[in-house]
Amino acid sequence: MSLKLAYLVTHPIQYQAPLLRRVAAVPGLEFKAFFGSDFSARAFVDPDFGRAIKWDVPLLEGYASEVLGQWGSPLGTNEIPTVWRPFSTGLAKKLRAGKFDVLWIHGYNRASHWVAAMTAKAMGIKVLMRDESTDISAERSPIKQIAKQLFFNGIDKFVDRWLTIGSLNADYYRGFHIAPHKLVSVPYAVDNAYFQSNIAALAPQRDLLRASLGLEPGRPIILFAAKLIDRKQPLPLLGAFAELVHDDDARKPYLIYAGDGPLRGALEKTIAVSGLGASAKVLGFKSQAELAALYDLCDIFVLPSEREAWGLVVNEAMNAGRAIVCSDRIGCAPDLVVPGVNGHIYPFGNDTALTAAFRDCLTDPERLEAMGKASLAQINAWSFDQDIEGLCRALREVTGVEIRPKETEAKETLAKETLAKETLAKETQP
Repeated sequence: MSLKLAYLVTHPIQYQAPLLRRVAAVPGLEFKAFFGSDFSARAFVDPDFGRAIKWDVPLLEGYASEVLGQWGSPLGTNEIPTVWRPFSTGLAKKLRAGKFDVLWIHGYNRASHWVAAMTAKAMGIKVLMRDESTDISAERSPIKQIAKQLFFNGIDKFVDRWLTIGSLNADYYRGFHIAPHKLVSVPYAVDNAYFQSNIAALAPQRDLLRASLGLEPGRPIILFAAKLIDRKQPLPLLGAFAELVHDDDARKPYLIYAGDGPLRGALEKTIAVSGLGASAKVLGFKSQAELAALYDLCDIFVLPSEREAWGLVVNEAMNAGRAIVCSDRIGCAPDLVVPGVNGHIYPFGNDTALTAAFRDCLTDPERLEAMGKASLAQINAWSFDQDIEGLCRALREVTGVEIRPKETEAKETLAKETLAKETLAKETQP
């Protein structure tokens, strides 16, 4: 017996596309994604980056998908989704015509998604919900907490299983009295195979990249890859780093910023006036492929943000086998960073603790290398394989139909080969 699974999300997301291809390859599962908008599949303006963005990975290939209608004007290239937009239309008709058994919704903070969950339940369709929220992902007043509890009391009636992305996300749902049996782990992962293969291919060019950036051999590199906005804390990071520049025990590291945003000018000016220009560099926005080369080049990846629901850049850097230093406001930290083993977690806002974390990693090259190896081992156990297993478990629990994810290898290989051929054909078209 097969199952028909529909997926609803506001727009195509670069991190999700490879996972959706994996889901589509599961035997006994008929899968289709429905998008509220396809704006991200084209070039669009990100207000934080302040520039046009076009992803260098395919977002709509390898699985069936359809863009739903919308009330009001469609999302433009300079807009991002809000609680009211996109407000999708026509999903009920699609679910009925497709005879879907299960609807998987990504994001509970969209009005059209609330309607979708209620509509699906009224049609006898099981509902799975996945979201990124944690207790540290946003500031919430007591009044907001009460409103949130009332919200969960209502929406939980229409959700059969909550797919949790990590331990903090699961704790968040428990805090709002979601029954433990309704929580199923579908961890936030990236395409480990993609990153590891790309990084391995780029490794022989490491010295050339270092030379092109004007970085001396032998000096360790700390990498920051994020938007240059206040929440990501690029300026406080520079202050913590400044304490290490002339530290012989720390081997005089470099700090590389890969990212763009409204703080870029202030950051570059601070670097110049503080005399750190020889040790700190701002590279600007980098594509996913370019970031892979920087992950391979660096020795430590740092994410000092004030808050992150997860922080998938940490997953990416761990695929390069690199030590991780992040604040205790990063959602992935409890699951992916083991202090003293593959990096450090420091109290947010404590620049002294951040400097100390860097110094502890940098003073012993062999220990730093061991941390990197520990990161790689950790991330290999946090992958799309676990996502597929969790999703299949949730489907089995809500429908009683057994779906076996471990039989997907042949289909997955075929899907990758097909995607590679399609990509090559497009690239070679005149």
